[in-house]
Amino acid sequence: MAVTKIWPVKDSLTRVVDYAQNPDKTIYSDLRSVLHYAANEEKTVEGEERAMFVTGVNCNRDTAFQEMQAVKERFGKTGGNVAYHAYQSFKPGEVTPELCHRLGVELAKRMWGDEYQVLVATHFNTGTYHNHFVVNSVGLWDGRKFNCGKRTYYQFRQLSDDLCKEYQLSTIKNPKGKTPRSIYFAEKRGEPTKYNLMQEALDAALKVSIDGNDLRKALREQGYELDANPAHKYATLRRIGSKKAVRLYRLGEGYDLPALQERIEENRQRYAYDFGYQRYKPVPVQRPRPRRLRLKGSFSTVKKISGFRGLYLHYCYCLGILPKGNKRRPLSPELREECCRLDSISRQAQLICREKLDTAENVADFIGGKQAEMKELGAARQKCYNRLRRCGNGVEIAQIKAQRDRLTAAMAVCRKDIKTGENVLSRSNRLK
Repeated sequence: MAVTKIWPVKDSLTRVVDYAQNPDKTIYSDLRSVLHYAANEEKTVEGEERAMFVTGVNCNRDTAFQEMQAVKERFGKTGGNVAYHAYQSFKPGEVTPELCHRLGVELAKRMWGDEYQVLVATHFNTGTYHNHFVVNSVGLWDGRKFNCGKRTYYQFRQLSDDLCKEYQLSTIKNPKGKTPRSIYFAEKRGEPTKYNLMQEALDAALKVSIDGNDLRKALREQGYELDANPAHKYATLRRIGSKKAVRLYRLGEGYDLPALQERIEENRQRYAYDFGYQRYKPVPVQRPRPRRLRLKGSFSTVKKISGFRGLYLHYCYCLGILPKGNKRRPLSPELREECCRLDSISRQAQLICREKLDTAENVADFIGGKQAEMKELGAARQKCYNRLRRCGNGVEIAQIKAQRDRLTAAMAVCRKDIKTGENVLSRSNRLK
């Protein structure tokens, strides 16, 4: 299984070429010859050499930058997008470094042929084997600029999938689009979102299901409706009362329809007898004996509970807290979303009170100040990164990293305040 991406480079061709050739991010050399970096102790880790796979397509790997720059100058096209950077990442444990690099070189030849210069480098710094492609934006023979649009990305992905199939590697059947930023960070913080709530509901329903009817019933009790009609192209899950459904494969690999059917079949083989006995076992009829109680006084003279105390007891009853001993029912998806919305409104109210924001102009000024602060923090953090590249002292590196982490945490707080302030403005416009 390979994941691909491609994007333009506007700032510096040298930076991206040096990144692709960085020996600290790779572990072996070219397919034909191994590059050794033993001359410098900084290039060895735990007694083993750091080396890399680097291959030039239509250029020499050692002089890739000079050759690409010469082509740009020959056709007078040194501005705009100076290059394109792409990657191809494989599933952990599925490929060897040699196979990974061979697939990368083959992909570059199929994608760009002999028209563009490409530097292919295999890295392992993220824990998975992946290839980097640095593509010159100017054509080698006619000087034509490389047109990188959606069609180009889909072609790049399709060629990568074809190569994976030729080498009996897995492919992604239903590639997912880019996760919205709000959902990505909400899931990273552990907050409930539409997708992870659906995943939790499916996991809970699958624990008590041995067939499709059990699964639908268990999901309906949690506020979801499953549509697995074979006449439809995709199986979907939607919240009861909502018109928009979510395709199951968008929830992840373990939540598409074949995966659900496989888990149900495992339940049926393991627990069919237990579930069937619990479902169809005879239930003895129990006739409760009534209790007789004597009331002293009269209901008409009992003092009624009102005010906030009465409202509190009413909410406790609605939530199942009172009377005690009742089985607690899980919150519905609608109520969970309302709780998330309530948390957002609470953060907005706290921001307004803390910063004493009385008008929309005050909120706009606050956002502008935070954005300026973000730029200052970003510039300071970039200086830390620049110092890390040049620093060789271990103690000083630890101090720089600690300073970088503090700046990153401060930027996260500013980013959250900016987002909260923007929500205040949007809500104020709706209230008008």
